Amino acid sequence: MTELDTGTEDLLATVDDGVAVVTMNRPARRNALSEDMLAAMGRVLADVEVDDDVGCVVLTGSGGAFCAGGDVKAMAERSAAAGVRSIDAAIHRQRLSQRATSGRLWQMPKPTIAAIPGPAAGAGLALALACDLRYAAAGAVLTTAFARVAFAGDYGGTWFLTRLVGTAKAKELYYFSERLDAVEAERLGIVNAVFAADELDVAVLQRARRLASGPRVAYRYMKENLNRAVNGELDECMDLEATHHVHTGFTRDHVEAAQAFVDKREPRFTGG
Repeated sequence: MTELDTGTEDLLATVDDGVAVVTMNRPARRNALSEDMLAAMGRVLADVEVDDDVGCVVLTGSGGAFCAGGDVKAMAERSAAAGVRSIDAAIHRQRLSQRATSGRLWQMPKPTIAAIPGPAAGAGLALALACDLRYAAAGAVLTTAFARVAFAGDYGGTWFLTRLVGTAKAKELYYFSERLDAVEAERLGIVNAVFAADELDVAVLQRARRLASGPRVAYRYMKENLNRAVNGELDECMDLEATHHVHTGFTRDHVEAAQAFVDKREPRFTGG
């Protein structure tokens, strides 16, 4: 296992067996987002995206929580101390942070997984929604939370949630900030599966290692196809599928998989 230097104790990161595990680490605050954590997350995600040793990225939280979202207490303290600040500058910083974190989780050409051991709220929920797959512990609770603190919502949560549950349900979840238990979240399609708390890490890592050892070029193009299918035109989507499908037919992984099929054995993918 290789530990990555994130530059802050607020975020931990390791790479092992092709899987990068990025852990939000402020357990006393239920891993509420700090400026240091978000900046470090942006750097780490940028690094693992281009790291050939990483085939899958897992985002999780320490101390039994995923992420409580923005640190409202710290926001109040900063507001009292700072007074009037440039709204335009704040918006620009926010945009950069969102693109570097939830935006990168969604767009990077590698599978991303959110392992949700406990509460996921606000921007924390948005980060989970930005991942390709979400697995939750049985006791986890999910909520948009923004209405409770008079925020409109950020980190792409409205975009991601609408595509998972539809416009009407997404609006209801944002307007009323309902708390969803893991079972209801699975029923709505927000999480892919629910596990006992002591089984979550093992179950997620099994899936992550399987993805990391899989056909990486094919996964890259699968993800792009699926992301574009969310809001693209059918003809555009099918044209892109054709391009990517033919391209992957020339990869070493495809040749190996075809031969493995003939040999009646499991393929040994190398990511090429």
